[in-house]
Amino acid sequence: MNLLLLHPADYISKDCVEIYDYRFQHLMTIHKVTKNQTIKVGLINQKVGTGEVCEIYNDKIRLKITLIENSPNETPLNLVLALPRPKMLNRILQTVATVGIKNLVLVNSYKVEKSYWQSPHLSDENIQQQLVLGLEQGKDTILPKVYLKKRFKPFIEDEFNAMNEGRQTFVAHPNTQKACPQNVTEPITLVVGPEGGFIDYEIQLLNKMGCQSINLGTRILKVEQAIPALVYRIFSNSTLGI
Repeated sequence: MNLLLLHPADYISKDCVEIYDYRFQHLMTIHKVTKNQTIKVGLINQKVGTGEVCEIYNDKIRLKITLIENSPNETPLNLVLALPRPKMLNRILQTVATVGIKNLVLVNSYKVEKSYWQSPHLSDENIQQQLVLGLEQGKDTILPKVYLKKRFKPFIEDEFNAMNEGRQTFVAHPNTQKACPQNVTEPITLVVGPEGGFIDYEIQLLNKMGCQSINLGTRILKVEQAIPALVYRIFSNSTLGI
């Protein structure tokens, strides 16, 4: 936990919070905080600042809060991702929040098993929990928005271009000669397929909608590895702090 992320319900007065749950345990066992110590904090969807430890009890900790800084710049990338295996989803949600992506679309594709859409990992509660863990890692406060699209063709044909107006769009696909762009300074949309990649029909449909196929290299990465690799490749040498 690089940032203690606060929720409005934590406040007991205008500038004072009380922390229970896993955050209390983490502060006491990992950071081993002491009275009058100052730690980095942020209010969800608000600013970043500091928290001074006022009191430590057996089951909670009280902090005096000062919020003065803006959250880090977001990564100007919309991510469209074929719904991954449930076990992988939690890690990917955390990664998305950590690297500063603010719009994630989870979409169906031919190689996505139907059972994935019934997973409890897709509950609003779990999605937010994983995003919060990612924000804490990345010292960010702004929650990404997550959209679920269970039908690939209607989403691509009817919604894809509208939601990405004014952006370049790319799909990561190993069977293309076009290299992944670098040093991009404009907002883009990136489409990433399931393990094993999109089928030819899906790639052709994306290409038809103006989405350019790009190749990250000769090695085939797992989805959870490919996302940060693509983000840092595309926005390398940017002013975004990533």
